[in-house]
Amino acid sequence: MENRTGKESDSESRKVTSQLLKSKSGEFDLESILFLKLKGLGIYELGCIGECLSLERLDLSNNNITHLGPLASLKLMVVLNVSANRIVTLEPLGSCESLQSLNVAGNHISSLENLQSLAGLRKLETIRLRDPISNLSNPLCTSSTYRSSVLDMIPSIKVIDGERVSGQGSDLYQLCKDIDNSLKRFLSNGPVAAEIPGTAKPWVEESYWDLKPAESSIIDEAYKQFNDVLQECKELSKRADDTIAQAEQALNIRNDPGSYVF
Repeated sequence: MENRTGKESDSESRKVTSQLLKSKSGEFDLESILFLKLKGLGIYELGCIGECLSLERLDLSNNNITHLGPLASLKLMVVLNVSANRIVTLEPLGSCESLQSLNVAGNHISSLENLQSLAGLRKLETIRLRDPISNLSNPLCTSSTYRSSVLDMIPSIKVIDGERVSGQGSDLYQLCKDIDNSLKRFLSNGPVAAEIPGTAKPWVEESYWDLKPAESSIIDEAYKQFNDVLQECKELSKRADDTIAQAEQALNIRNDPGSYVF
């Protein structure tokens, strides 16, 4: 009898219950919960989490979740982290109309069809399907064109896997790629110095730093665009500092605001 009770208790501990939500949030009423961090608890079933109707930020990473059904009712959710789970489809998230940032790296998403439900989320700007630092990915990421396909499907996306693909900053990223490709073509067509036995080979060709007019014009344009983007970054940084200061002031009512950073 004791063994059976232990198994039932263990099973219950891996399911989201009202008691778990209240203990983790410190709130008595589920509808009052704004932030939840349920990382690495062995959760396999989301239970009553859909009753947290005011929830804005949710971290469910490093669990055993396969279905996101209960999240469909979270209309105010802005940030969701479900990385390192066993999720195949994101269909329930199609009704999370406030969602802006989504991390699903380290799941079992194998095709673009599994992301189709996100196409109507007009506020979704950031999505992570792959995280090389944490060695997390999805089967979909084996395709070399998955990022462009995701961008075509969800036009509102600005950042994929931590890289800005549209909006401010993306022009600089593309410019750097173009310069890199131009230099590669230049080097591949340039002369190759013959190796002389018994002498050390230079780490670059002698003419490597002698830029031709075409390459020089590319660099000049790069400097100009870089300075323009740098100025935008400085302005964005100032705005971000102001926003962070306001957020920290707002979160001073909580004992541990740092626990809600995903």
